[in-house]
Amino acid sequence: MAKHRIYTMSFASVYPLYLAKAEKKGRTKAEVDQIISWLTGYGQRELEAQLKRQTDFETFFANAPRINPLRAMIKGVVCGVRVEEIEEPTMREIRYLDKLIDELAKGRTMDKILRKTDS
Repeated sequence: MAKHRIYTMSFASVYPLYLAKAEKKGRTKAEVDQIISWLTGYGQRELEAQLKRQTDFETFFANAPRINPLRAMIKGVVCGVRVEEIEEPTMREIRYLDKLIDELAKGRTMDKILRKTDS
């Protein structure tokens, strides 16, 4: 079975779309980067290196330094599909990121987006 074409798209080609979606709603690049860091473990320098390298989505997530275990708390619908029901791991990671960016654009607070819990 052929891979979905998003796997071979460069993360850098979609990143400006994430920024545009957030900034159109008054959110910032720093918040988008914080979400990506929370989800993947990439620091700012590492993220910028991935963007410069034009890393594809599959490699971007496969090489992520520290996938956040709290991502399983991300629920809801993206592109008509419930993210928690997506079985293919890479697609689920991509849709988790899409969902977090959607939440940012909808005005959700960063604490809620990053699933902060009172421990």
